[in-house]
Amino acid sequence: MTQYQNSNDAASAQADSEAKETTISFSLGLADFLAENKISIGFTSYQTGRLYLVGCGPDGKLAVHEAIYPQAMGVTADSDRIYLGTLTQIVRMENVLAPGQLTNETHDKVFVPRNMHTTGNIDIHELGIRADGHIIFVNTRFNCLSVSSVTHSFKPIWKPSFISELAKEDRCHLNGLAMVDGQPKYVSAVSQSDRKDGWRDHRKDGGVIIEIETNAILTDGLSMPHSPRDHAGRIWLLNSGTGELGWLHPTDHAFTPIAFFPGFLRGLDFHNDHAFVTMSKPRNGSFEGLELDHKLAKTETAAWCGLQILSLSTGQIAQWLRFDGLITELFDICILPNVANPITLGPQSEEIRDFLTIEKPDW
Repeated sequence: MTQYQNSNDAASAQADSEAKETTISFSLGLADFLAENKISIGFTSYQTGRLYLVGCGPDGKLAVHEAIYPQAMGVTADSDRIYLGTLTQIVRMENVLAPGQLTNETHDKVFVPRNMHTTGNIDIHELGIRADGHIIFVNTRFNCLSVSSVTHSFKPIWKPSFISELAKEDRCHLNGLAMVDGQPKYVSAVSQSDRKDGWRDHRKDGGVIIEIETNAILTDGLSMPHSPRDHAGRIWLLNSGTGELGWLHPTDHAFTPIAFFPGFLRGLDFHNDHAFVTMSKPRNGSFEGLELDHKLAKTETAAWCGLQILSLSTGQIAQWLRFDGLITELFDICILPNVANPITLGPQSEEIRDFLTIEKPDW
């Protein structure tokens, strides 16, 4: 087992302690896989407030970088920009390196937080980038999709038809967002409840996927669904309460599972023929009593905290990364295309105080 420990942000002594008491292990071919596909991976842990970036270093070894962002949750990115939802803010990080430039002869991307839009604690889940460049986000506490406002915490732009009013009550646990051609297309919710915390009574089979434009329920009967995605002409999702990745049948929209993962699933992205899935260990309370518990017990399998990369063509796990220790829950995941070995500077880190860059002047 390979061990890796890294703590470059001194913002929290508790978080540093958790990092030191956590072991990261990974498949031997993971670094080569990332290099061959010319990608890096970003994923979050809201439990410990961390954004992780995983790439391949110049020495060909796996490189894992972490920075502290309070309650890091939804994350979306391209090769030069990362958006991250945190406890009270949406953070925009920009790469400051020019093409072909390296810092410390090691990193080809340095993502620096350049804008932090304050929303307050609205329990931001997944994010999407609209065609006009604006960020749209799942506002779970208010059961709606929102965009940022110049003067206010947020501006609601859509809510499920079964939600009667905007209230600071997590009623249906709206959580996942699928973007198609730069527009929000589908969302996931744990239930159709219209009362405070009502979703908790419907965790086993109350989950739905909703088409935003028509407000139609495409499918129901799901168990705590998360992360709807449009990929290769199919609507994919994580049926988290059963630990399954699957897609909706094109005619009747029935959920068709294709793979089981040993954990509670909350993070999905695709690159070519591979699905990238994040897993958490079941948490007492919200997660217990689900079909996932029975499947793990039946197969005598221990729940994971980590990520697995599934080959869609073979149905086999191609690569994996796993946490053991105090970190037990992950949330979202994103692919960074054409990025080899990125880092980011946490907003409270020592490094960011003296990391100064100057945009080329016009004269």
